[in-house]
This record gives sequence, structure tokens and C-alpha cells, in this order.
Amino acid sequence: MKVEQRKWKEESGWVPGMSAALGASAQLVLVFGANEILKIPEPLQDVRKVYPDAHLLGCSTAGEILDTQVSDNSLVTTAVQFEYTQINTARISLDAVGGSSFLAGASLAQSLAAKDLVHVFILSDGINVNGSDLAKGLLAHLPENVGVTGGLAGDSDRFNETVVLYGGIHAEKNTISALGLYGNRLKVGYGSFGGWDPFGPERTVTRSKANVLFELDGRSALELYKEYLGEHARGLPATGLLFPLNIRTGQQATPLVRTILAVNEKDQSMTFAGDIPEGSYARLMKANFDRLIDGAASAARSAHNALGSSSPDLAVLISCVGRKLVLRQRAEEEVEAVREELGEKTALTGFYSYGEICPTSKGGKCELHNQTMTITALLEK
Repeated sequence: MKVEQRKWKEESGWVPGMSAALGASAQLVLVFGANEILKIPEPLQDVRKVYPDAHLLGCSTAGEILDTQVSDNSLVTTAVQFEYTQINTARISLDAVGGSSFLAGASLAQSLAAKDLVHVFILSDGINVNGSDLAKGLLAHLPENVGVTGGLAGDSDRFNETVVLYGGIHAEKNTISALGLYGNRLKVGYGSFGGWDPFGPERTVTRSKANVLFELDGRSALELYKEYLGEHARGLPATGLLFPLNIRTGQQATPLVRTILAVNEKDQSMTFAGDIPEGSYARLMKANFDRLIDGAASAARSAHNALGSSSPDLAVLISCVGRKLVLRQRAEEEVEAVREELGEKTALTGFYSYGEICPTSKGGKCELHNQTMTITALLEK
């Protein structure tokens, strides 16, 4: 596998320049950028010109990752030439399936299905998609041995509009794209860890519908949430990124973290990126700086261990916007922690997201996560 990376910013253009070594031999270019920049045609036209035969796949972000740098208002590209691996891509608009995230996932899985399919990587709209249903739709139509990872697009901390890039040079709203990886020479490792501390009592979800939460312990969920947030409540939903919910569906279930996407003062509800099942148990979380960075290292360790002793050729890092808002100037420390685990040989790219998709354990089923560092590591052997 050969990898070539660049960054574009309005003030500096492309660094390094666009005299590409891979050129037409690249089969894939991952593109992550600020919403505003993805709407500027010129940078994407440059990418298409230099890599004329590559599948372009990308999305808007809440921050871009290239090597160990975290930046805003930039466009980062990672061109990949696979030696032994075949790829295919698929796209679907939510409008084509009546807004159903489950049906969207099912359609993408069916489009990519083949006997030598190894892994599916997903990039999705980050506001109008129910990530839990998307994951369920994918799982319903993929073989059990096929892994699924990916993430939901971001829009800084605005929660206004997210876009996904597929194939051409026009990023679109309400879109989900998928990359299928095929062949027995590709090894894929993944890991997903948080690092948030719980606080306050655990409460029962007494009324909810899919990813909309109405009541905890019979009280208005939004009212309770505001009580805990205090002065931070004025900045909802953005400040909710600093205080996610830990959701546990049973005594033995692995907890999942959920982030707020929107609040509705009229019916006192909160909309989350994934499902909040009735009867589950919810508890607020708060940041612990060192544990967040340790969580990133744990995700990298898990991904690396799945590959054995070899370092991956490429690792795609998808971290949550909430982590970036908490860590601020220390955001690069979690990326540096990943670098230390994976080694200098590995090319790093990725973005800050509105949700991460990954199995909770090796061999497990993919699920939506929030507030995690999720890593997909690729190695050709």
C-alpha cells in the first residue's frame, strides 16, 4: 500500500504541492474538510485532476486530522494505492429511502455485498441520520465476518448542516457513502474508547422514541439535564457536547455514550445521535483530560493488536467534536498518543465527528458511539 497526503488552506494553498507521485495509480482518495471549503470547487477540482481514476470519499468535519496535526478550516487528502486490495463504493440519499436510516444501511450493504468483502467503511450525514438504525441496517445485510467502522460528518459546533462527498467534486446533504474493501491480503484492526467520568445518579429512561428522549425517572429529561448543567444550559445543544449521557440497556450490556444533537423546548425533549431505549439506564458524564487521552491510546492499542506485530499502513482516526471542545489546545495530544501506539510508519488521517461507528469489541457488532476516539487501521500483507 502506498499513501500520499496533502493539506489545503486558503492562505497557503496545497502543502506539499500537487505534483503527485501516485497520480492515476491511486484507487482511493479520502477527503476531510470544513463545510465551507468543501463548497469551494477549485480544491476538489485539483484533487480530481491529479487523481483522475480514484474514488473520492469524504465529508465535512468539526476539525481535520493529518499526521499528528489537528486543524480547522482546511481540507486534508489521503490518496491510497492498494497493491492487493480491490475497492468499491456506494452512495445513498436519505430522500431515496423516505428518511429511514435503517433502509439506507440495508441498501448500502446490499450494494457492496460480495464473497470476498472484508470490511465496510461508512461516512454519513451527521444531523439527519439515526446512527443506531444505520448500523442495524448494515448488519442486517452483511455477513457476520465483515467488519464495519466509520463516522458521522461534522459541522464544527454549529449543528447546522453536514455534507458527504462521493465520487465527484460536489458534497451533498442527507447523504451516506460507503467503501467496500475486498481481498484476503488486507488486515483491518479497529478500536473505540472514550475516557469520560460518570457523575450524578443513574436514572431510568421512562419515555423515549428512537433517538428522542422525553423523560428520566418520570421527569422531563431536558429539565433534569439543565439542572445538572447549570450555567452551561444556556448554550444548548452545543454545550451538551461537554456532558454526554452514558446509556446502559441491561446489567450485562456494554454502556454506550450518546451526544445531544438538538433540544425542543416545546415538548421538553432532547434528540441524540443514536437510540435511547425506554427502560435503559442513563447517567451524565463529564470530562477527564488525562483519561480522554488515555482512551485514544487504548483505541490505537486495540487496533494495533488486531494486526499482530506489524504497524498499519494507514489509520483513519474519527474522534468526537465533544472531545475536541473539551481538550482545546490539547486535542493534538490524543492524536500524538495514537502515533506513539501505532509507530512512525503509519500514515494518519481523520476528522472530528458527530458520531463514531465501530464494534465495541473484537468480533462484535458495529454500534454507534459518541465521544470516543475510533480508529480503523489498514495493513496489506
